[in-house]
Amino acid sequence: MTTLKFSKMHGLGNDFMVIDGTRQTFRPDAAQIQAWADRHTGIGFDQLLLVEKTDTPDVDFRYRIFNADGGEVEQCGNGARCFVKFVSEHGLTDKRTIRVETARGIIEPSLNDNGLITVNMGQPQFAPQDVPFVLRSGEQAGEKSYIVVNELDSAQMSLLSMGNPHAVMLVEDTASAPVAEWGAALQNHPRFPARVNVGFMQVVDAHHIRLRVFERGSGETQACGTGACAAVVSGVRWGLLAAGEDVRVSLPGGDLYIRWAEGEPVWMTGPAVTVFEGELHYS
Repeated sequence: MTTLKFSKMHGLGNDFMVIDGTRQTFRPDAAQIQAWADRHTGIGFDQLLLVEKTDTPDVDFRYRIFNADGGEVEQCGNGARCFVKFVSEHGLTDKRTIRVETARGIIEPSLNDNGLITVNMGQPQFAPQDVPFVLRSGEQAGEKSYIVVNELDSAQMSLLSMGNPHAVMLVEDTASAPVAEWGAALQNHPRFPARVNVGFMQVVDAHHIRLRVFERGSGETQACGTGACAAVVSGVRWGLLAAGEDVRVSLPGGDLYIRWAEGEPVWMTGPAVTVFEGELHYS
C-alpha cells in the first residue's frame, strides 16, 4: 500500500489534482488517474498535474499533465498557474518567476504581488504539421481559417497550437453554441491526428470575448487557459480583437486576461486557488 500526498486546486473552476513528485514517488497509471478523476467515487478533477525535478540547465521544474481519461497532454494554461502557486506554497522554490519544462517546451510563469499569476505561454504555431492538422487537396498552409466537415455539418475554424492543438470557431452566442455535440465530434476527427480542443468564441468588442471550450479527454471545462490564448490569437489574426492589448476572456468559471501581437509570445494572467490538501492510500 502506497501513501500519496496531493493538493486539490483550480483555476477559474478548471480543477486539478496536483502531486509533488520531487519529494515522493509517483508513477502515472492511466486506470488509476481515471479512477481518481471520477467526481462521484474519486477525488474529481479535469487534469492531474505532476511536479518533477529536471536535468535541463537553467530550468527549475518539469511539469506533466494528464487528462481525466489518463492520457498525457502537452500543455495546460490554468494548470500552469496552479503549478506556480503549488511550488510556492509548498516551499519548493522562493522565486517569483520560474522556468518550467513541459512536453512542448519551456514556459515562464510569474507570481504577481496581487496574487494573480502571469504566464508567458510562448508563441502560437500555425503550420498544419505543428497543430497537427491534415491538409486536404486545394488547401494552403498558412490560411487563417479552414473548413472542417464532420457528420453534423461544416464550420470555418482557426487552427493553431499553443503547445497543444486548438480549433476556434466564431459563434453568435456561446450560451446556445453546440459545444457538446461539436466538441465530441471534432475532438476525434481524422484530420486531427493528436485530437483537438475546440473553442466556441463570441466577440463582445475588441477587448472582450466570451468563450466555451470542449477539451480533448475531459469534455467541456469551466475554463481553459490555452483555449483562451488560442481564441484571442485567432481573434487578433481575424482583425476582430486588439493586438498587443489585454483582452478579457469570460469563461464559465471566470475571467482571464490575454495579450498577443504578431511575432510575440502570448501572455496570460489569472488566478489560482488551493481548495484542500489530501492524502490517499492505494495499491
